[in-house]
Amino acid sequence: MLSLSTLLDETARTHPERIALIQGDRQVTYAQTQAMAARVAGVLRERGIGAGDRVVLACPNIAEFPIIYYGIVMAGVVAVPINVLLKNEEIAYHLRDAEARAFFCFAGTPELHLGAEGRAAFDTVDTCEHFFLIGAAEGVEGESYAEVIGAATPVSDPALTHETDTCVVLYTSGTTGQPKGAELSHSNLIMNALGCQKLFKTSEDVHETMLVTLPLFHTFGATVLMNAGFAIGATLVLVPRFTGDAALALMVEHDVTMFAGVPTMYWALLNALDDSVDVDRIRRNLRVSVSGGSSLPLQILEDFDRRFGVAILEGYGLSETSPVATFSHMGRPTKPGSIGQAIWGVEVRIVDDEWKTLTDPEAIGEIAIRGHNVMKGYLNRPADTDAVMHDGWFRTGDLARRDDEGYFFIVDRAKDMVIRGGFNVYPREVEEVLMRHPSVSLVAVIGVPDSEHGEEIKACVVKVAGDATSEQELIDYCKEHLAAYKYPRVVQFMDALPMTSTGKILKRELS
Repeated sequence: MLSLSTLLDETARTHPERIALIQGDRQVTYAQTQAMAARVAGVLRERGIGAGDRVVLACPNIAEFPIIYYGIVMAGVVAVPINVLLKNEEIAYHLRDAEARAFFCFAGTPELHLGAEGRAAFDTVDTCEHFFLIGAAEGVEGESYAEVIGAATPVSDPALTHETDTCVVLYTSGTTGQPKGAELSHSNLIMNALGCQKLFKTSEDVHETMLVTLPLFHTFGATVLMNAGFAIGATLVLVPRFTGDAALALMVEHDVTMFAGVPTMYWALLNALDDSVDVDRIRRNLRVSVSGGSSLPLQILEDFDRRFGVAILEGYGLSETSPVATFSHMGRPTKPGSIGQAIWGVEVRIVDDEWKTLTDPEAIGEIAIRGHNVMKGYLNRPADTDAVMHDGWFRTGDLARRDDEGYFFIVDRAKDMVIRGGFNVYPREVEEVLMRHPSVSLVAVIGVPDSEHGEEIKACVVKVAGDATSEQELIDYCKEHLAAYKYPRVVQFMDALPMTSTGKILKRELS
């Protein structure tokens, strides 16, 4: 028998008075976190919700998220965390597809009307029986989470689950079609959390403080910070809404030792630096910085190392792989631009369309992964599962190459590759060149329809404030550093690039 809730239960037993969660002025110990999670489990048990049932959770990075998440797991129920930016029809889709029996929904803020959207969705889904409102929102009806938990009888005997039982369903859009729910087992998630402990060289003997800016409804934040953090008794400083200046202030205030983020978060940290920031204090405490979610531009990596004195360690993974599959291992040589090597217990190879392994170090193919981290499959979608799985291997849709020392280098998403005049152009290569230009703050390169070449290369650029560089100057710069078929013929200046709630650039919204 094995349950993800063991990570919280064991730490609450060994370090009950250690602070588990910090949210603004609010601090919650491990004993308190475990006790409230047991009440959540008690509520579900009282409502007859048990093994194999699914419960949806829509909540930002506040203390209630990990408490409810672990309470669901403690009850032997499957947790289904969803994006807090979804609208009512999108939420309804997830409730139906997951066949959810209950829905814990954050009430919202003046800018985020999640409670109203969630209630509207719930009212259209007959199979979802219970709506618990976290906080209060005018005009939104639902059972008060605080009142229900306050009256609940905590479970004293967490549900017995097998290591192969589904623990969490994470919805991912993949490359095409409607979102699909990746089923992750207790073993998937525990092995990945403990693997992070090994990768970061952390232990419960050293008290780590993690800044949690990554949304916990996303696999990166949930596994690398929440689950791995609970496993070692770390203190999680929760950030409901990320900004660079606020994150820097919290790093100083709480002597943060670990930070994990997507590339745009590192970009925001660098751009928020000014004379008011105590960089020396951050440098004294920050021990580990991790990047994932998308490719990290070399310029950001170099600038962060120079300003903060910590090398960013790049990792790679997906919702379907729990998520970590490769990592730049501490104590081994790092290679700029590499996502590192396969983690312990996981195999990674480069394959062609027929699943044949490509052995040439310069060969570009699709990343395939096999190991303890690979999902059970997509919920109720056997055909979709079969399309990406073969003999235990999962093909990712990401293009990469592998050098002779087993280091992997992402080239691009297969769906993002641009074919110009019959030549393959990988946007990341063009983006790396543009990021080295002193006028460029952020860039996304896409393909746009072209009658002559099929597709043309376009760069959407956010310039450094006050810079007067022209579009043609950037085109000329790229022309000097790239082959003729690779450099962008079109440059568009933008005030900002569209991003997901996790900080990934939304290329599909660019044209």
